[in-house]
Amino acid sequence: MTTPPSEEPQPAVPYGTPDAPRIAVRGEARLEVDPEIARIGITVASRGKDRRAALDDLTRRNTAALDLIKTYGAAVEKLETGSFSITPQLKEGRGERIHAYHGRVHITAELTDFTALGELTTRLADQDLTRVDGPWWALRPNSPAHRQARQQAVREAVQRAREYAEALGTSLAALVELADIGAESSTPASPARPSGGRMRSAAYAAEDTAAAPLDLEPQRQRVQAQVNARFTMAPPQL
Repeated sequence: MTTPPSEEPQPAVPYGTPDAPRIAVRGEARLEVDPEIARIGITVASRGKDRRAALDDLTRRNTAALDLIKTYGAAVEKLETGSFSITPQLKEGRGERIHAYHGRVHITAELTDFTALGELTTRLADQDLTRVDGPWWALRPNSPAHRQARQQAVREAVQRAREYAEALGTSLAALVELADIGAESSTPASPARPSGGRMRSAAYAAEDTAAAPLDLEPQRQRVQAQVNARFTMAPPQL
């Protein structure tokens, strides 16, 4: 009795065949582009011997900071309030005698207008018991720069494979596989962290005159893309 042929697909030959030699290459792209957004962290604090007084001061300063940020309108793309705390400070020695209360609220603002950024950070840092951290420069997740880098990496892979084929006196025949570096890895890649300089300032007393706006130079962002590509080529005459 004749065994019917198996209909299951046969595994691909890893190195091609003499009739269809395979070329495996890597394409890479590295770009430097201007940032699209800047994030700053604002920490508003209060301190008082009475819990209610510390809370009232914190509420007032938090409202003043939020109102100031909101005056910049469309320049502020995102505004979020993070952690809040009122913490008693105990006196040294035995017992649980409270010396004072410390309040703290953390705010995060994301801006797209970098001219407004310098002015806003200065005005915030000029507020009572207000600390400003940042800016952290970044690109949006859907930035066109990421697409540009990926496309450039693919073009480089094709060009590199074509040069190998030309060195053998032949040409590419077909694309067999195209994959991001690590796309088939079981270990997820670590998310990229926004790059950027850091500015930290704090204000503890209001001045009679407004401080001059900070001159902040946006830090260019590095975008990278890598692909693995495999092609077949026409058999060369060796």
